[in-house]
Amino acid sequence: MANTTSAKKATRKIARRTIVNKSRRTQMRSALRTVEDAIKTGDVSAAKEAMKAAEPALMKAAQQNIVHKNLASRKVSRLTHQIAKLAQ
Repeated sequence: MANTTSAKKATRKIARRTIVNKSRRTQMRSALRTVEDAIKTGDVSAAKEAMKAAEPALMKAAQQNIVHKNLASRKVSRLTHQIAKLAQ
């Protein structure tokens, strides 16, 4: 447990940020799940529409250090490739 007042304040701040970050991570994962479900069903137009919402969500999460920027780029690249493959 924290002893100093600054350490106690830091733990309070961390707890608040954790709640916000969990919410943002959940929204990002939901957007990704929508894209992956559309790809699984084989619906190209739904996958493209879901990707339009998922890509900004992923990149915003990367900007806010919720996920690593390389992870976000990799996921966008792989999903885009899967959608393109589906469209053929």
